[in-house]
Amino acid sequence: MLDLLFLRYSKTILRGKNVYLRAPRRRDQRQWVDVRRVSREFLQPWEPTWPKDGAEPAAFRRRLRRFTEDWQSGNSFPFFIFHQNSDDLLGGVTLSNIRRGVAQAGTIGYWMGYPYIRRGHMAEAVGLVLDYAFDELGLHRVEAACLVHNNPSSWLLLKLGFTEEGLARQYLCIDGSWQDHRTFGILRSDRHTRN
Repeated sequence: MLDLLFLRYSKTILRGKNVYLRAPRRRDQRQWVDVRRVSREFLQPWEPTWPKDGAEPAAFRRRLRRFTEDWQSGNSFPFFIFHQNSDDLLGGVTLSNIRRGVAQAGTIGYWMGYPYIRRGHMAEAVGLVLDYAFDELGLHRVEAACLVHNNPSSWLLLKLGFTEEGLARQYLCIDGSWQDHRTFGILRSDRHTRN
């Protein structure tokens, strides 16, 4: 079953009006390195501490190995976001921490390269991954969290129909310190009511 899911996922392309999403591939290395390098100062305050080679080919290869392991286990579905017309790599969205059984839930996280922020691409991309989570994977619930001072991210989640559910104290180690996060959730029924 997991092999079939992995095969289907690895060939999946989620298409929107302005962006499309697909699984990361080896050939994406150059674009990933370029967008991460130019976005380093913008992204570091919102992400776990970067290793010294955090925007280098070696970092990309490590991520790709981890992505592949996660796909094959069915625990995570990372997607890269590309512009529909130019095929430029804009950022990424990952549906991770997939819990089956009585939970049927997952967690969504995302990043956008600095040159592409505030253009509506992330809202479109996250919306496509939510559709995939609910319609393809059959999840009941998707969760998200953002730093308490990350207003653009919280606005994005609320715009997409997430409900703010609380505060998780020292939830994740971001940029070298344990930081509080606002937590959000969306149910399949919430998403389908909006469409």
